[in-house]
Amino acid sequence: MIRSAILAVLMLGAAPAALAQDATAAHGHQHAAFASDRIHVRVDGDLDGRDIILIPGLSSSPEIWQETVDHLTAQDGVGWRVHRIHVQGFAGAPAEGNAQTGDAPGLVAAPVAEEIARYIRENNLSRPAVVGHSMGGTIGLMLAARHPDLVGRLMVVDMVPFMGAMFGPPGTTAESVTPVADQIWAAQANSPREAYIPQATTAINGMINTESRREEALEDMRESDQKVSAAAFRELIVTDLRPELSKITAPTEVLYVKFNDPRMTPELTDTIYRMSFADLSGAQLKRIDDSAHFIMFDQPEAFYTELDAFLAR
Repeated sequence: MIRSAILAVLMLGAAPAALAQDATAAHGHQHAAFASDRIHVRVDGDLDGRDIILIPGLSSSPEIWQETVDHLTAQDGVGWRVHRIHVQGFAGAPAEGNAQTGDAPGLVAAPVAEEIARYIRENNLSRPAVVGHSMGGTIGLMLAARHPDLVGRLMVVDMVPFMGAMFGPPGTTAESVTPVADQIWAAQANSPREAYIPQATTAINGMINTESRREEALEDMRESDQKVSAAAFRELIVTDLRPELSKITAPTEVLYVKFNDPRMTPELTDTIYRMSFADLSGAQLKRIDDSAHFIMFDQPEAFYTELDAFLAR
C-alpha cells in the first residue's frame, strides 16, 4: 500500500583523538584521526563537552546537520562535542571500503555501524548520545542493539526497523522480500546517469517540503557513488532489526512524519510505527506534523525542541 511512499523516502531517504586533516577527502574540514575505509568523522564544538554522534541518511552529507550543530553548540551552559559521520561513497567521499566491485551488492550500513562502535571505543567516548536520520537511524539501531554498552541514548529520525515490510504483503520477511530488493538494486545500480538523476531528483524533492533546502540534498545525491547508494538501499530493505530491538538498553525516541502517500492518514502511520517498535521497551514515539522526511529542514524548531528535551532527560 505504501511501497511507493517508502521508496520515495529512502531511494536516495577521556578526550577524543587529536584532530587531523584528512588528505583523502577534499572537503576542507578537520577530521578525527581515525583510520577507516568505511567512514570519516568531523568533530565540532566543545572538545571537553558531552559527546553526541550525528549520522546522516542515504546519500547524505554530514552538512545536513549543520544547523543542528549550530543549535547545540550555541546553548548556554551546555557543552557538546559533536561527531558527524560521513559514510564513504556518499556526498563526494571516495567509496573506498564501501565500493561495490562485483555483480552482487555488498553491505554498507552494518559495517558502518561496526566502525562507529570502534570509533567510540578507540576515542574513549563515554556512552555518547546518537542521532540518526533515515539510514542513519538504521545504523543507530544496529549500534545500540549490537553494542548496548556503548550508546547512552538514541534518537531515530523517520525510520522503521524493517523497511522491507513495506514491499510485500502482511507477513513479509527479510527472506521473502530479497528478490524484490535484488531487482531494485539491479535497476538502481545499472541505471544510466541520465535516467537515474531525474528519478532520484523527483524522489528527493518529495522528501523535503522546504524548497530552499532541496538543492543541498540534491547535490549530495549527485555527488554520491550510485552503486554504493543502490547497495545501501537494498540492504535497508532486507534488514529486519525488529528481533534485535529488545537488546537496546539506551533510552530511545523515534521522531517520524506521516507517510508521503495520500492513502495514508496520520493515525495509520502512528499504528505502523507503534507496531514496528513494539519490542523496544520504553521507546517514545513522536509524530512531527507538517513535515516531510527531512524533519530538521522542514520543522527545525520542532526538531530542536524534541532533541533538547530528549538529551536533557
